[in-house]
Amino acid sequence: MIANWSEAQNNNQVMAISDFKSGESCSRRTSLRYVSACVAILWAAVIPGNAQISFTSAINLALQNSSRVKIAENDVQKAQAALAVTRDIFIPSVVASGGAGYSYGITLTVPTIFTINAQSLVFSPSQRFYIRAAQMDLRAALLTLADTREQVEEDTAITYLSLDHAQNTVAAFKEEYGFASKLVSIAQDRLHAGVENELDLKKSRRAAIQIELNELQAEDNLGVLREHLGDLIGLPGNRLTTVADSIPSPPSIEVSMASYSLHHPDTSIALSAEANAEAKRQRASGDSRYTWMPQVVFSAQYGRISPVNNVSDFYNLHGNYNAAFAGIQIQFPLLDKVRSAAARESIAEASRATHQLEVLQGEQRENRLKLQHSITELLTRSELAELDQGIAQDELKTTMIDLKTSSGGRLTTPEDEQNARIRERQRYLDVLDAKLEVFKAKVSMLRQTGQFGAWLQSLIQAPPVAPGTRE
Repeated sequence: MIANWSEAQNNNQVMAISDFKSGESCSRRTSLRYVSACVAILWAAVIPGNAQISFTSAINLALQNSSRVKIAENDVQKAQAALAVTRDIFIPSVVASGGAGYSYGITLTVPTIFTINAQSLVFSPSQRFYIRAAQMDLRAALLTLADTREQVEEDTAITYLSLDHAQNTVAAFKEEYGFASKLVSIAQDRLHAGVENELDLKKSRRAAIQIELNELQAEDNLGVLREHLGDLIGLPGNRLTTVADSIPSPPSIEVSMASYSLHHPDTSIALSAEANAEAKRQRASGDSRYTWMPQVVFSAQYGRISPVNNVSDFYNLHGNYNAAFAGIQIQFPLLDKVRSAAARESIAEASRATHQLEVLQGEQRENRLKLQHSITELLTRSELAELDQGIAQDELKTTMIDLKTSSGGRLTTPEDEQNARIRERQRYLDVLDAKLEVFKAKVSMLRQTGQFGAWLQSLIQAPPVAPGTRE
């Protein structure tokens, strides 16, 4: 049901740039994606319970369902057609026309029953630059398609990770709220026994209500993430759940300052901007080479002279009613103010595109540096959160031992046990948050360094998990 992962990655930059004539295979893939998406929707509709979907399956379905990807594919098709226009201008266009009518006196043009005209461009110095510009436009469209697919994949991956995090967070808050409720019950019993005052009970109740509020907020966030993932993959989101075993390990990224000095390949969007700037430069060169440059045009014509318009009374046809012509025409444009103004406009656009590329490349370098520092800090914060959780677990174990032995100085109470359990769950939630932030930062870093597609490609080692159920 899920499309092959390698097909979902068929927009590898090198392959995509060289594959200018993939229209037919693209249409077949579109049909297959439509069928698989329909099957997935029917599957989700007939299966009771919560529908599980694996990490890689979600990304595949998102690529098939994404309107942004389809728009980018349409742009590629448009660029392919535009390139064909610049090349097909050298192929003669043939027009046939015919008709009959009444004429009086000598006609301004020889009337014909039908006429066939053919015309094409033979040589133009500007046209080769227009062809190169169209090729660069196609390259830019293909690279934009690659970047759009990566955007959808990144959005789906982060949403999936966030959904799994939200599920674990809700479960942890439920456990924490159970411990807080027991703490309130203990506080009530101690109040009735005269051991505690009403202030302690109010504090316990407030802590329980705060945890309940956190749980409600986590459930709301869980619902939003489910709906967003459902929108991405084209399935009902209210019953979607993640498969924890399908989530890959966080990608390994070298975050030392020495690694930052190494050259990273430009991302697809930067390469697309570079191709777009080159297209504008080529188009400006073509516009600038119009005046004082020869234009060679081929033209041919055949006509059957009308025998019903008394043409022979005015023209000596010698009984021949066929007329034909074929030849070339050479033109030298001497003055064309419109073309000159258009050339200046094209040069300004090319310069602007070049400056935009420089700005984009600068932003990418800055974002890489920020992400590198961010990953270092997040890794440290994650390590600290894990240590805090370990300390809380050890304290909980110590509290449980003290409850059983009841030896030592201060007497350990059930209230201490519930507080220790609550602290352990709070530290566990901190670990979940820290790990999610590290994973998201690493995914963003992969996108910024052009390694995101290779990382996703490596996930083919594990077979995708088809949607299933979990009661």
